[in-house]
Amino acid sequence: MLSMLCITIIASVAQAQEKTSHILFGSCSHQDKEMPIFDAILKQPADAFIFLGDNIYGDTNDMQELRNKYEKLGSNEGFKALRNKVPVYAIWDDHDFGENDAGKEYPNKKASKEIMLDFWKVPLNSPRRKHSDGLYGSYVIGEGEQAIRLILPDLRYMRDDLSSVGTLAYYADRKPKDMGPYEKSTGSMLSEQQWVWLENELQQDEKIKIVGSSLQLIADFTGWESWANFDDRQRLFDLIKKHKVNGVMIISGDTHWGEISKYQETMDYPLWDITSSGLTEEWKQVSPNKHRVSGASSDVNFGFINVDWEPADPKIHFGLRDLNGNIVMEQNITLSSLSPY
Repeated sequence: MLSMLCITIIASVAQAQEKTSHILFGSCSHQDKEMPIFDAILKQPADAFIFLGDNIYGDTNDMQELRNKYEKLGSNEGFKALRNKVPVYAIWDDHDFGENDAGKEYPNKKASKEIMLDFWKVPLNSPRRKHSDGLYGSYVIGEGEQAIRLILPDLRYMRDDLSSVGTLAYYADRKPKDMGPYEKSTGSMLSEQQWVWLENELQQDEKIKIVGSSLQLIADFTGWESWANFDDRQRLFDLIKKHKVNGVMIISGDTHWGEISKYQETMDYPLWDITSSGLTEEWKQVSPNKHRVSGASSDVNFGFINVDWEPADPKIHFGLRDLNGNIVMEQNITLSSLSPY
């Protein structure tokens, strides 16, 4: 009797787990530092882990040096264990692209792209290798009614130049406010070809679409790099409304602090941006963000999104965990709250 009861309980737990999707993510992992946070990450259930950029700190024009830095990350025992446990997906930001705050002008971007895709074991026939304007791509996590679309734009390869307020104005006005040196810029982070691709991705059938962005998307202008530096944020908002796209969520990195942002000012439903940064990096001078809803954490962290598909209205639990796996901040919402159309 006891053995049958145990089998029943185990079967019930397994069935419940199958009805929950677990997605983990993070950014900003310096290859020269210890990475104890992987111990906590490995204890969490996961269907995928998403690296959101600055996955190494390359910052070089020497492509062999860039390869060596990737190899150092690849030799980390925690990283190897994670890669062996779950599917791993990645996008880059400036430091693994090759240069701090770099865009389309970076001279080694073509070689860097191939090194990045090779390290992350992206198949040779992947569309990500065939794009002439970056390494953007998408994946489907899960199956059927429980499928989630992961959309990974490339915010580096074709990014237009940033405009700066200048050194004097930065130190006199911006730095005391924990803000960066950049002001509203012309152009875009994405090529027109990538915008067409992104518009198509948003119209796919999955009920939840996670945009994995290497830069914060919801945060208003902070002077650091973000979607708000260009007209890109509003252009994305317009696409969501134009095509009546339900279920969009954003995960982002870059900042070296973690936070949750919520935007609904001009939208038909709240857009959430869970910023997880960093896996090793910390920045104590947290910039202002009027859309921040759960405070900010300047300690190492990783993000999570859990979707419980069992209820008629699926439940979504998301937030950040710390070095020990403890929840630092969290939100609980329903899928219907993201689905007005």
